[in-house]
This record gives sequence, structure tokens and C-alpha cells, in this order.
Amino acid sequence: MFTEESINDQYVLSTAKAMAVAARTAPKARGIDNLVIRILDKEDIKKVSKQLKKDYESTNAEFLLRDSENILSAPYMLLVATKVSVLGLDCAYCGFKTCEEKVKAGKNIPCFFNSEDLGLAIGSACSVAQDRKVDSRVMFSAGSAATRAGFVDDCVQCLAISLSATAKNPFFDRK
Repeated sequence: MFTEESINDQYVLSTAKAMAVAARTAPKARGIDNLVIRILDKEDIKKVSKQLKKDYESTNAEFLLRDSENILSAPYMLLVATKVSVLGLDCAYCGFKTCEEKVKAGKNIPCFFNSEDLGLAIGSACSVAQDRKVDSRVMFSAGSAATRAGFVDDCVQCLAISLSATAKNPFFDRK
């Protein structure tokens, strides 16, 4: 016999895996892949929650405390991050006139196209969750905490997608 809880857990994990594939295959500027993609389980999510609480203590930003509790409802969380890598397009969107100037400045500022690729990957991943009727929430706060907790190598931009399959979406109507 299968319980609904065990079916939901397996289904949410398989959805997270499909989301990871969708994020990986999303269009990327110049076809260059700078994404780092991870799936966190409950134990990993607890570490991100702990980091969010530390972040709250240093900033007093109430939403960080709220998010630290909220993500504990998720059995899995997808992280999509991007490495900082100039693409040689000299678009000046990052604030430097040329990519060479940006590299010489040594700033750890993402190339505009790194950020754009991250956004496209998140959109692709979320479309999978929606198609499979799995509740999700994109959270910059959890992504930022996951970065500081060491889950995405040396990336400076990360977004987290909390996932759940329960009677009510735990990521909305938050206090």
C-alpha cells in the first residue's frame, strides 16, 4: 500500500528533477552555460533556514525570519544560481563600458546576461512545477542564504524555489 504522503514526496522529488532539467535546457546568451543547479532535501533546507535566521539577526528584516520558518514546509527546494562570467558582448548593462573594463576592475558583479539566463532558467523550472500541479515559490531570500551556506559554489546570484504538494500552498498567505 502507498500512502499519500509517500506518493507526494516521490512526486515532488521527481518534479524537482524535471525542473532542474528545464532550468538547464533553458536558453542561454551565446549558448554559454554558467548555471549551478542543486536540489536540497529537508536536512539541507534546515541549514538554509538556520542561515536565514542568522541573516535576520544581523539585519532585523522581518521577512527573513518569516521565510526561515516558511521554507521548513518544503520537502525539497531547487536552487538555480549563476556564476559571474562576462560574455564579451560589451553591452554596458553592468555599468562598465566594455567587458574588458569590467574584468580589469575585478568587481564580482554579474554580467547582465548571467542574470538574464538565471531568470529564464527560473521561468522554465517554474513552468514544470505549474504543469505538474506542485506548489512552488521563488525566493531570493532563501537563495541568498543558500549561497552563504555554501550550496552553490562561488556563485553570487541564486534563487530558490520551495516545493510542496499539500492541500494548501504553504508559501502563500504568509504572515
